[in-house]
Amino acid sequence: MAEAKLVERPAAATGAEVLTVKDLQAWYGESHILHGINFGVKAGEVVTLLGRNGAGKTTTLKSVMGIIGKRSGSIRFNNEEIIRASSDRIARKGIAFCPEERGIFSSLDVRENLMLPPTVRPGGLSLEQIFTLFPNLKERLTSQGTKLSGGEQQMLAIARILRTGARFLMLDEPTEGLAPVIIQQIGHTIARLKSEGFTILLVEQNFRFASTVADRYYIVEHGKVIDGFANSELSANIDKLHTYLGV
Repeated sequence: MAEAKLVERPAAATGAEVLTVKDLQAWYGESHILHGINFGVKAGEVVTLLGRNGAGKTTTLKSVMGIIGKRSGSIRFNNEEIIRASSDRIARKGIAFCPEERGIFSSLDVRENLMLPPTVRPGGLSLEQIFTLFPNLKERLTSQGTKLSGGEQQMLAIARILRTGARFLMLDEPTEGLAPVIIQQIGHTIARLKSEGFTILLVEQNFRFASTVADRYYIVEHGKVIDGFANSELSANIDKLHTYLGV
């Protein structure tokens, strides 16, 4: 039996570029981290930023979200320049960020964590829709954050941003430290969200996981995009990946 739709709206039309990043520079204090990042994300696709630790992948997501204060270049979302927008304004435009550290409030239970984020746009998932995606969370509804496994915390972190109404999701290392069975569940969730019309920008070091969900890849090294290719071109680029990532 086909899975019921989470949201009663048509999937986003693919082909149009919803996020365009050009010559993005970013600094932490005096440390120059991004040195002219260029890439784009089309509506309804999963794009993965690949690269070694310290390459600038997470900084790229934080720059798009407006969390990095010192940045320059161009970040256009739905043809609107957002490089100077604050993170709260960016969130209201429909972008959500799920950080690697997850940010679960340990003293709050699952329900309280889910209810924390404000709805910034129409279309946020209800609790019942969340439980359709993550049945484990329904079972753990009254459990405090400290009682959750790493996989349950990751599910909760993703579920929480789905409550906001955002349709462009940025996920930072969602499989880090998780068991293979949980990684498989996260992959299924990403695939389902894509089928529902969500657009996803993913940062991953686990290339084998990324290859199961991504439409396209960009390779980030020393704060720049040095290569990019589609999933259909994966076999032709596997030697490059070994060189870039050591996979």
